[in-house]
Amino acid sequence: MILDEIVAKRRTRLAAALAKTDRAEMKKRALATPRPDANAVYQLFRDDGVHIIGEVKKASPSKGLIAPDFDYQKIAKEYAQAGVTAISVLTEPDFFRGGLAYLEDITREVSVPVLRKDFIIDDYMIYQARAAGARIILLIVAILTPQQVADYLKLAHQLGLAALVEAHDADEVKVALEAGAQMIGVNNRNLKDFTVAPDNCLRLREAVPADKIFIAESGIKSAADIQLLKAAGVNGVLIGETLMRAKNKVAKVKELKGES
Repeated sequence: MILDEIVAKRRTRLAAALAKTDRAEMKKRALATPRPDANAVYQLFRDDGVHIIGEVKKASPSKGLIAPDFDYQKIAKEYAQAGVTAISVLTEPDFFRGGLAYLEDITREVSVPVLRKDFIIDDYMIYQARAAGARIILLIVAILTPQQVADYLKLAHQLGLAALVEAHDADEVKVALEAGAQMIGVNNRNLKDFTVAPDNCLRLREAVPADKIFIAESGIKSAADIQLLKAAGVNGVLIGETLMRAKNKVAKVKELKGES
C-alpha cells in the first residue's frame, strides 16, 4: 500500500531530522518566529467567493514527474497574483519530490497563507512547519489515531497555525469533527491506492456541519467542477495537477474562478 510506504519513509526521515536538530531546538526555532493567527486564516475561507488553494507540486506517486521545470517561487508568486486564498507546498521528499526549503522560500515571497502539505506523524513536524513560515498544516486522519488528531490540532492552534484535517470517508470525517476541526478537507483520492472518485466530497458534504469549513481535494479540473461544489456548499478547493500543468497559471486560476 502506497500510504504505508510513504509513512515508513517519513519515520526514517524524522529520525534523521531529530538526530540533526533535536525536539527542544526545533520548538525553540518555531517559537522564535512571529506567531500566526489561525482564526484569520479560517475567516478567509468563511468569506464569500470561490476559494482556491493552489498547490506547488513537482511530482506524485500516481502521476510521476509533473513539473520538470520547477521554478517553485515563480509558481507561488503567480498563484498569489491570480488571487488564490492559500498556497499548498509539498514538503514530502521521497514520493512527491518536495522539501521544507521550498516552503521556507515561498513564505518569504508571498503574503497569502502557506500550507505545509505533508504526512505529519509527529509533533516535531508541526514545530518544523511554523519554523519554516507555514500558517496552515495538513493532518491526515488515515495515518493518525483519533487521539493524535486531537493532540496535533490542539498544538497547531496553540502555535497559531490553522489545520486542514483531511478525511476520505464518513468515519474519518467523524474523527475530524470529534477532534474539534474547524476546516475539513475531503479527499476524492483514496490514499491507500491513489484512485480518484470525483464525487466523494459531494457524497460526504452532509456529514460536515455547515459551520465548519469544507475543502474539496483532488480531481477538480474545471470551473464547472467548482461551481457544482460551490452549489453544494463547499467553501474551497485544493487544486494541484491542473494548475501545475497549466502554462499560464494566472489565467488558469482566473478561469477556474470564473473570472476569465
